[in-house]
Amino acid sequence: MSSAKIKVYLIAGEPSGDLLGSRLMRALRQKNAVEFCGIGGDTMQQEGLQSLFDISELAVMGLAEVIPSIPNVLRRIKQTVADIVKQKPDVVVTIDSWSFCSRIHKKLRKLNTGIKQIHYVAPQVWAWKKRRAKTMYQYVDELLTLLPNEPQYFTPYHLKTTFVGHPVIESAALKADGAEFRRRHNIADNKQIISILPGSRHNEVSRLLPDFLAAAQKLYAKHPDMFFVLPTVTTVAQRVQNMVKGCDLPLLVVTSENERYGAFQASSAAIAASGTVALELAMCRIPHIIAYKISPLTYYLAKSLVKIKYVNLTNIMLDRPVIPELLQHDCTPQNIADHIDELLAHAQVYQKQMQGFDDIKQYLSNGNDTPSNQAAAVILKAIQC
Repeated sequence: MSSAKIKVYLIAGEPSGDLLGSRLMRALRQKNAVEFCGIGGDTMQQEGLQSLFDISELAVMGLAEVIPSIPNVLRRIKQTVADIVKQKPDVVVTIDSWSFCSRIHKKLRKLNTGIKQIHYVAPQVWAWKKRRAKTMYQYVDELLTLLPNEPQYFTPYHLKTTFVGHPVIESAALKADGAEFRRRHNIADNKQIISILPGSRHNEVSRLLPDFLAAAQKLYAKHPDMFFVLPTVTTVAQRVQNMVKGCDLPLLVVTSENERYGAFQASSAAIAASGTVALELAMCRIPHIIAYKISPLTYYLAKSLVKIKYVNLTNIMLDRPVIPELLQHDCTPQNIADHIDELLAHAQVYQKQMQGFDDIKQYLSNGNDTPSNQAAAVILKAIQC
């Protein structure tokens, strides 16, 4: 690869994209001399990125929740486009967060900058808004997908699309040491650890954590040998700390990636919001359930627009209900506690999950190289073209 330094402008709008971005930065740096600029969170900043602004402003989900933040998001879009024009990078790589990133791409195209434009993580057109697949080629030069079934939705419409593999395959969680996590925090071996994962967005945490804690209370009353760990991210850490005060549970809040993954490997089961974290739990073979609820308005609209049987990616990709999904009115403390009890008893649902975890690992792989290395190779090749 050329020794000439290239400039890569990265945009990640939420923690899952931030993690993807940090791995991509490492992979690019191993292949070429690279200068990074753009927008990212803690892990990308640890890799040397100076973020244009705090990405927590963009981590909002649901129509009812998004509306109040629209003026600020529009201001950030304008600021980002102006910064890209000023920086004059060789390539702009946006990561997930399609609602925000698509607007960046469209404005750049109108300016006719000549900068290569790549998006990493395909919009879920197989779930809703399939028409987006027909128009993306107009403002994105190349698309990198995480799932093997996704290129078929875009390539018929003139968009060069490459399946690079899902980054969960290279998650540091697979190498974490659960026993060391216990020793570090003086958690006895006879304590059953349950991980509580209420999401990475402020509105998710506010809506889900009270029910997750109430479920933990019910479990603890029945199993006094339990211990609870709540891995979170810095964008919502203070909110989480405030919400767990006085909950009267043996509970530990951790924020670093190392602590998060150590907790996973030490856990007997997990209660999780829907999202990438569920795939990480699957890769670590941690029995878990998905519990999620949104505002009534957003739920009503989603029911009419989204045409899929499941919301959890493991269930979607395997097309069978491997992971219990407790959604909206089913997302109650009692339901959550009952399902965790069933998993801990190694009942039929537990055996179904173990088989599903083996199947999902095979499904998400793409050869021997890591997804980040494959993504980096595609990006560098695009710059040279």
